[in-house]
Amino acid sequence: MLNLVQTPHSGYHWDGSDRRFFEGWYYRVTLPQKGESFAFMYSIENPRGNQAHSGGAAQILGPKDGYLCRTFPNVKGFWAWRHALGLGHWGKTQLPIKPQFLPAATFAEQIGEGYQATATWHQGKLYDPQSDRWCRWQYAIQPIDGWGNRGQIQQSTAGWLSSGQIFEPGWQILMARGLATGWIEWQGDRYHFINAPAYSEKNWGGAFPEKWFWLNCNCFDGEPDLALTAGGGRRGVLWWMESVAMIGLHYQGKFYEFVPWNAQVNWEIQPWGSWEMTANNGRYQISLSGKTNLPATALRAPTKKGLVFCCWDTALGELTLELKELRGKKFSSILKAHSSLCGLEVGGSSWDKPWH
Repeated sequence: MLNLVQTPHSGYHWDGSDRRFFEGWYYRVTLPQKGESFAFMYSIENPRGNQAHSGGAAQILGPKDGYLCRTFPNVKGFWAWRHALGLGHWGKTQLPIKPQFLPAATFAEQIGEGYQATATWHQGKLYDPQSDRWCRWQYAIQPIDGWGNRGQIQQSTAGWLSSGQIFEPGWQILMARGLATGWIEWQGDRYHFINAPAYSEKNWGGAFPEKWFWLNCNCFDGEPDLALTAGGGRRGVLWWMESVAMIGLHYQGKFYEFVPWNAQVNWEIQPWGSWEMTANNGRYQISLSGKTNLPATALRAPTKKGLVFCCWDTALGELTLELKELRGKKFSSILKAHSSLCGLEVGGSSWDKPWH
């Protein structure tokens, strides 16, 4: 079954060259009973080493949009699988072996600081000098939806062209919806969970978009089998720039895709506080409205100047969506949903006015 959920681009993309390169991964667990989320963000830059900005990092967006960041300057402590989702970075350790995936008990005992993550397991420990406390986590993941119809071969988020270095960066939703069971310890509190909504995605390449926005949610009121990811950006395509956006919805095993090559996608994104999107692919229409009155939490992202604060997030956004289907000559509503645990983000430059 795991092969039917694994998406293209799950493996590590670095080709061993010294060209400017980064790869980043995002894991999220949502805790509906607590009304909170944990988002883990991992990155490696210029992994050949001895280059400008070479190194890795781990960031966590925690309860009440709390934030923790630790860097791993030694690129030789990083490992990743080429043909499946698997990565990790070791900080302090006395193990005399090459960094690799470890049994959970061995990792907990032998790795002083670091993380390891696959499609079905996620574990780590980071020290936060600001609070003088640790964040530790250990949970299993049961993938349910990758990026495509359930039980069928999964799709590239950016289409077949994403297999080459045409778009910068590449972007792949690895798991639109899964179930996580385990625990996370944050600032002295331990959160235990069973079958909590889980999500993962990644990006890679030589450059981040100049400007982008993103919405993500797989924890809706009264709709347990529903997951949404949407986003857009101004990205490099060979020698020019283009602005593109997409919406992907998984609902009861079926994948509804709205992308530039099959749909008209429109958006109006405020510098902060409001994300409005609509799309029509001829057979289906969708509308999204993301809102927040919370202040933005600044996060770091890889840039030509290294890992810098250039994106703004909340994991506690309000989201409403409606999906309609063409029946005869008229579109009829087939789904309306709401969540108060939506991830909302804007990033990059030129956010002095709304983006249409």
